[in-house]
Amino acid sequence: MRRGIAATALVAALAVSATACGGDDGDKGGKSSSGELSGTVTWWDTSTVGSEDKVFKKIAEDFTKLHPKVNVKYVNVPFGEAQNKFKNAAQSGSGAPDVIRSEVAWTPEFADLGYLAPLDGTAALKDEDDFLKQAAASTAYNDKTYAVPQVIDSMGIFYNKKIFKDAGVEVPKTIDELKTVSATIKEKTGKTGLYLRGDDAYWFLSFLYGEGGDLVDAEKKTVTVDDEAGVKAMKVVKDLVDSKAAITDATNGWDNMQAAFKEGKVAMMINGPWAVTDTYAGGQFTDKSNLGIAPVPAGTAGQGAPQGGHNLAVYAGSKNLDASYAFVEYMTNAENQAKVAKDLSLLPTRNSVYSQPGVAGNENVNFFRPVVDKAVERPWIPETGSLFAPLVTEYTKVLTGQTTPEKGVKAVGEEYRKLLKDWK
Repeated sequence: MRRGIAATALVAALAVSATACGGDDGDKGGKSSSGELSGTVTWWDTSTVGSEDKVFKKIAEDFTKLHPKVNVKYVNVPFGEAQNKFKNAAQSGSGAPDVIRSEVAWTPEFADLGYLAPLDGTAALKDEDDFLKQAAASTAYNDKTYAVPQVIDSMGIFYNKKIFKDAGVEVPKTIDELKTVSATIKEKTGKTGLYLRGDDAYWFLSFLYGEGGDLVDAEKKTVTVDDEAGVKAMKVVKDLVDSKAAITDATNGWDNMQAAFKEGKVAMMINGPWAVTDTYAGGQFTDKSNLGIAPVPAGTAGQGAPQGGHNLAVYAGSKNLDASYAFVEYMTNAENQAKVAKDLSLLPTRNSVYSQPGVAGNENVNFFRPVVDKAVERPWIPETGSLFAPLVTEYTKVLTGQTTPEKGVKAVGEEYRKLLKDWK
């Protein structure tokens, strides 16, 4: 999952995190002779402020009902800052949390740097055979397990059913249909068809996969983003903006996109299950049945959406490993995954949870489950999390007319080859 954070929330979160202690705060804790856990567990959560964070914070605090001598310090760290913030703290040996909510692409990077504790044989991996195969894939590195999958996700088209009805259109299944539907919506209602987030390259991946492309081929150690498919994908997103089928932005994309969709200014947006709860808070969706979700329109090579999600990982330098392992197991057990799915419509990573009451009947979970099953996995290499910085620079430049699709992907490819030594 990738998203933005409102400026006010970001300031508040930074203020909290600045005062919170990390895994080296001196409160070592551990187990007593009776096996009772104690001490402090600091958890950095990266979930959306104002919706997701409330649920995760409550679950985290409830851990102390089972382990009353453990103090859980909950810190919400802005998603866009958490990756570098954790690396800086871990490298300096000061201020890192005991547990971090790691985006799936960060996990192999953190493990490669030696910042994560291996979890094989620990309490954190209880009932590990219950995890979805594709969710567990991102937790492994060099034949060891360094995280536990918390949520898994992908992306779809969110659409306003009322606007679609007023315009007399159906949900688009292809890019060509998306353009036609957007034009009709504009003509009939005056609304814009699609809000295309332009400040986060994660939103580009569905178009890249739809044209048969990918960022890299990890098995062949080859950069592929600047192949013909990459050029075609950049042309597709540029054309959506130029044809006015979509509007876009260069900054603050999450807030702009969510506001435009929730207020009914646009009929569609591309998003994932993490956005459902926040979207329901909009005036257009006080009647939740007005929100429709469908697969991302297919490109010339088919329909494709990225596999995302979050894992929980334990800092290798934690001075309270036993309590941290137990906390990770608690946060990812079937009972709490069912609660998260029910309250937030986020997808569980355990097979057994999908049949539980409150999950089996969840419309959004049921939609995204088959989408996740077909989602495209990113390469689980240490550098995956670093591939987005050069991509978003050129993606934004293409959308805003500062460069061409051809020059944009060529520049990304050049940066990838500098990052990935000895790759073609």
